[in-house]
Amino acid sequence: MPSVPFVDTHVHLWDPMRLGYDWLAGNDTLDRRHELPEFAAATAGLPLESMVFMECAVNAGQALDEARWVTTLARLEPRLKGMVASAPLEQGEAVRPHLEALAELPLLRGIRRLLQSEADDFCLQPGFVTGARMLAEFGLSFDICIFHRQLANVIAFADKVETVPMILDHIGKPGIADGLVSPWAEEMRELARRPNVVCKISGVATEADHRNWTEDQLKRYVSTAIDAFGFDRVMFGGDWPVSTLAITYRRWTEILDDLLAGASEDERRKFWRDNAVAFYRL
Repeated sequence: MPSVPFVDTHVHLWDPMRLGYDWLAGNDTLDRRHELPEFAAATAGLPLESMVFMECAVNAGQALDEARWVTTLARLEPRLKGMVASAPLEQGEAVRPHLEALAELPLLRGIRRLLQSEADDFCLQPGFVTGARMLAEFGLSFDICIFHRQLANVIAFADKVETVPMILDHIGKPGIADGLVSPWAEEMRELARRPNVVCKISGVATEADHRNWTEDQLKRYVSTAIDAFGFDRVMFGGDWPVSTLAITYRRWTEILDDLLAGASEDERRKFWRDNAVAFYRL
C-alpha cells in the first residue's frame, strides 16, 4: 500500500435509484449502488487522506442535482474535499448560468465534459472552446476524458485554452488491450509540453484485457506517462468503482507503490498527495 497518506483524485459515487445513469444499463458490476459505505469498504486499511468526487455521466438535465447531492455527502465524509462536476461547455456563452449555479457549491474545483464518446474534433468546435475558456473566470480546472485516438485534437485544444488548468484522465486511455503504444506515447510527450496540462494516473487496468492483464503491462504504460509529464505533474486516481471491472482498489495501489519504489520520498509524496492538493486546491 502507499507509504504516505494519499489523495484519490478520481472517485465516482452513484445510486441508480437516486439519479439516472443510462450508461450503466446491463452492467451487473456497476449498475447498483456505489456510495460512501461501499467506497469505505473498498479502501479499508489504506491511508486515504482525502478524495475528489468525479462526475459520473449522469443523464442529461441532472448534472446540477448530482453536484448538489455530492455536496451533502461532505457532511457525512470529511475526507471528501473537492468535486469535479459536469457542464455542457459546448453551449458556449449559454453555459454561464450552469457554471454560476455550480460555483455556489463549496466543493467545486473543476469541470468535466466527457469527450470520449464524441467526435474526435468535438473539443475544437467554437462553442466548446468558448465554454472551456470561461472556466478561467470561475477559477476552475478541466478534466480531459478521451480515448487515445483523440489526443492530437486535445493537444490543439490545450493550445486554444491556455489559461485553464487541465488534467488528462486515465493517461489518455491508451490501447493497452491491443498492445498499442504509438502514436500515444509520442502524443503524450507532446501534450506534456503544454504547461497548463497535468496527468492523472488512473483507469489503466480497464484499458487492458480485464481478465488477462499483467502487472508489467500496466507498469509500462504508467511509466511512459510519468516519464512524459514528470513527477511534478502526475497524481493518483482510483477511478472507483469503474476500475473494479478489471482490478481491486488495493491491488491498483499496490502496483503503483511497487512501481514507485525507486523514486525519491519527495517524488512519492508529490505523486500520492502533494500534486493533487495543489491542483485541486484541497
